[in-house]
Amino acid sequence: MERPKNYLEYNKSAWNNLVKSGNRWTIPFSDIIIQSARNGDWKIVLTPSLKVPHDWFKASGKKLLGLASGGGQQCPVLSAAGFDVTVFDNSQEQLNQDNLMAEKHSLDIKTVQGDMADLSVFADESFDIVFNPCSTCFVPDVRKVYKEVARILKKGGVFMTGFTKPVYYLFDVKLAETGVFTLKYTSPYSDLASLDDEELKFFLDQNEPVVFGHSLEDHINGQIQAGLEITEIGEDSWGGDNPMDKYFPAFVATRAVKKH
Repeated sequence: MERPKNYLEYNKSAWNNLVKSGNRWTIPFSDIIIQSARNGDWKIVLTPSLKVPHDWFKASGKKLLGLASGGGQQCPVLSAAGFDVTVFDNSQEQLNQDNLMAEKHSLDIKTVQGDMADLSVFADESFDIVFNPCSTCFVPDVRKVYKEVARILKKGGVFMTGFTKPVYYLFDVKLAETGVFTLKYTSPYSDLASLDDEELKFFLDQNEPVVFGHSLEDHINGQIQAGLEITEIGEDSWGGDNPMDKYFPAFVATRAVKKH
């Protein structure tokens, strides 16, 4: 089996296909949710089910980047809630969902297609807030993402991100789906390096994007060393949809502030 030579192009195609097949993270939110956000009642997530506290969004300004946040979900809500929103995503089909929501609800949302590890399209200190729901698992070097985020944030700006705990990727992938957890892989993890041909083909045949499991050191120190001071964290699970939820929360959400 031929392995994808360019993870970025492969993942772009995979997410475009997931939009067409109706993946849960590609379905735009309802009219009711957008109207509620306009009335000040809004809830969004960085991880599968944990609602982000409104206090996490406290910043000196409202200019917000939804990083790898396409799909017509969180960013239209944030726009309706009064933020000046730009959505950046690798998948044009995901961005199209936000464009559709912007047109439907008369929202001022800007969309930009590109690689989340390369934000050179944005000038230094362009945003007050960067909101990044779980997606750093789709890039091999998460530290590059954090460095870019710190560069485009204004001093005192807020960065929110969600990520998967490294332990999540250590179990035999097929057995884990049945509720049997057998240690098989090592950390840091990569679909392209860790899975054998049969395992990888199983996911590629379903148009699943390739993922990378990063160490806690890369997630935590990566933010700190980029100049981002972590102020709060939260843990989350799949919300009962995954057998692993019975044993531990697989996700972490962090809030950080750019200090210099």
